[in-house]
Amino acid sequence: MDQAPGSPQDPRDQGPQNAQSLPTCYRHPDRETGIRCTRCERAICPECMVSASVGFQCPECVRTGSGTGHSPAANQPRTLAGGRVTSDPRLVTKILIGVNLVVFLAQQVLGDSFTDRLYLFGQAQLDGRIQGVAEGQWYRMLTSMFLHGSIVHILFNMLSLWWIGGPLEAFLGRARYLTLYLLSGLAGSALTYLVAATNSPSLGASGAIFGLFGATAVLMRRLNYDMRPVIALLAINMVFTFSPAFNIAWEAHVGGLVGGVVVGYAMVHAPREHRNAIQYGVCAVVLAVVVVLTLVRTAQLT
Repeated sequence: MDQAPGSPQDPRDQGPQNAQSLPTCYRHPDRETGIRCTRCERAICPECMVSASVGFQCPECVRTGSGTGHSPAANQPRTLAGGRVTSDPRLVTKILIGVNLVVFLAQQVLGDSFTDRLYLFGQAQLDGRIQGVAEGQWYRMLTSMFLHGSIVHILFNMLSLWWIGGPLEAFLGRARYLTLYLLSGLAGSALTYLVAATNSPSLGASGAIFGLFGATAVLMRRLNYDMRPVIALLAINMVFTFSPAFNIAWEAHVGGLVGGVVVGYAMVHAPREHRNAIQYGVCAVVLAVVVVLTLVRTAQLT
């Protein structure tokens, strides 16, 4: 479907421009921060800070209750987006990479017959009959996100997923991160189905990865990090995306990027008191747009 997108630097490695004399996080000594726990006053980085009624608290103070009278179970550490702080903040990223690798191995073992049943196209004759999303094979919009056309293709995509996805998962939490990934990929598939030629094949994880890229940009803006590196990487990737020499399905990249920015904005900017309602609501709207675009295109082709 595409070449692998570029990977912004780990947002946790970007420091504020005036952070030269700041203390370091007590859990991550390599990260400077100007944020302190409102209870114990220890320095905490954005990954460790947990939203409180006033300011932020460190995971230990939240976990123990710190004399609040609440049980530890009632004060689970939360990420910036409201997800749970876990012992392995990259678990979902590892699982996604594993699934992509297993599917690619199946492609190599089972051959084109396996890939032909799962990649994305609107409507075309295949194996002697008309097939495609327009013929009711809507699952192709999801399954195509886990297929790849070559070793180079999957290598670049999985490296990008590890570099971008790992830090983003730590900031969002597992459930929100997985939702972002899937909705971004579906948004890319929906735009591809709507705009691309009906017999044009599309496959790859880059739509979802571009969504993570967009959400990372939103997060860096939210944390007041230097935006120049991510803007430069985005510009470079857009040049590759629209270059005829690389034969890239630009629709998947653009759709995934837009979906990732919208969902990512809701994830990191929703006010704490209405966080879940706003986050779930925006995700539902994005999914509804995907469904509507799919139905519109299907109606045009049938």
